Amino acid sequence: YRSEIFYHSPEQQRAAEASKAELEASDRFDKEIVTGITEAGEFYPAEAYHQNYYEENPLRYNYYRWGCGRDNRLEELWGEEAGG
Repeated sequence: YRSEIFYHSPEQQRAAEASKAELEASDRFDKEIVTGITEAGEFYPAEAYHQNYYEENPLRYNYYRWGCGRDNRLEELWGEEAGG
């Protein structure tokens, strides 16, 4: 997996690039931010059984969150701002 920001207009593109530049300038991270910024293409919704997974399968989703270390990593990077 990788992070990507998709934009639909030049304004969104500028906002995404400005946000990324601001975050890079903040020195919050030790490494380069590699999130891509790409024009949105055609979108295909996933099948119904993939929709709202966290609501339909709360126990499994919580195991996933715990197992992957997502919440701990967000807390490490963002502190109080993580909002867990």
